[in-house]
Amino acid sequence: MARCWPGLLARGAWGRWGAGLSGPARPQLRAGSSSRAAQEGAHLLYSREHNALRASLRKIIDKEINPFVDKWEEEGQFPAHKVFKTLGQAGFLGVNKPTEYGGMGLDFSYSIAVAEELGNIRCGGVPMAIGVQTDMATPALTRFGSDELKRQFLVPTIAGEVVACLGVSEPGAGSDVASIKTTAVRKGDDYIINGSKMWITSGCQADWMCLLANSSEGPPHQNKSLICLPMNLPGVHIAKKIDKMGMRSSDTAHIFFEDVRVPSKYLIGEEGMGFTYQMLQFQEERLWAVANNLAPMENVIQETIDYTRQRKIYNQPVLHNQAVHFRLAEFATEVELVRSLLYQTVALYIRGNDVTKFASMAKLKAGRLARELSDNCLQFWGAMGFTNEVLVSRLYRDSRLLSIGAGADEVMLSIICKYMEILPQKK
Repeated sequence: MARCWPGLLARGAWGRWGAGLSGPARPQLRAGSSSRAAQEGAHLLYSREHNALRASLRKIIDKEINPFVDKWEEEGQFPAHKVFKTLGQAGFLGVNKPTEYGGMGLDFSYSIAVAEELGNIRCGGVPMAIGVQTDMATPALTRFGSDELKRQFLVPTIAGEVVACLGVSEPGAGSDVASIKTTAVRKGDDYIINGSKMWITSGCQADWMCLLANSSEGPPHQNKSLICLPMNLPGVHIAKKIDKMGMRSSDTAHIFFEDVRVPSKYLIGEEGMGFTYQMLQFQEERLWAVANNLAPMENVIQETIDYTRQRKIYNQPVLHNQAVHFRLAEFATEVELVRSLLYQTVALYIRGNDVTKFASMAKLKAGRLARELSDNCLQFWGAMGFTNEVLVSRLYRDSRLLSIGAGADEVMLSIICKYMEILPQKK
């Protein structure tokens, strides 16, 4: 059953998943409107319903997640099944998924609102794992999977009853998705899976994987398929839990497949279309990642302001140094510029436009800004910034992934150059 907040579905905010739809009608501004109502009505992307969704999620974050983040970071893993069950019962794992499968049926802008609010979790690992569940492992299944497949895998994923992971990267193929080596060979009514996957978020706890594998010997962009792979099948081996610099509370696995037999009916969409489906998933993943990094950057700026205002050096607050308050002002400006690009891109996307270039630009800029911002703010904290007791040091570690995962900065630049028609042609 779909979960909703008063007015969301009743006012016609729901619609077909993916693209081509806008959100609910924005409230009209009237003479005498309160400033708050005016601000809500004038927002570039969010309506009152978006804000209600965020407010409800913030209550869960403050009560069920943030009090335990430090413990999970220390242990190197958060209880995904428990956290996802809480989020699933509240409807947050299927915001833009169809109502017939337990989702809310809202457009992608609501998923972005959720991603932005999840940025208030005081670490990067937990929201990243949530994003894998909602906007990385499931978009292709939602859009192209059969009804039977969606009822078997998507419904429990939206409900938070199972944990999903995405299997694309390999030891020798990260951003270069076309170079993956894992195979899915058809044998009767099954696929036989052999190979390995690397850097798999939630891989140690996942119940199923959205797996990209080579299903034929054809051209690299036409020989891949996406398959729903239950992680409890014989031949699935979790080789190790990877010890990472950041994202400590999110388990990351290296996984091997040895003659894993998967029913052919677990194929998502058409055979050979996996690369195309995955590229579509990447656009939502990248936009989600950008949205999720706005609040951490804002929070670190504010906490740096608070700290440098009371921390004195040479008998004056550190904040009173022009180099410090000017730099913080520059960072606040750049965060708002990234937010504007994100909102513009999402607005175009939900109306059915190709936003590959803008999504790549947003991810490129957000990743670089997060690195520069966390490094500079950590410097303003001095020795305290070098401890694990403050948010800035955690952002410094966690944010580094944004320029690597879901397509490295260099890949984003290549995509942008391609759309600008300045990328040299391969000979």
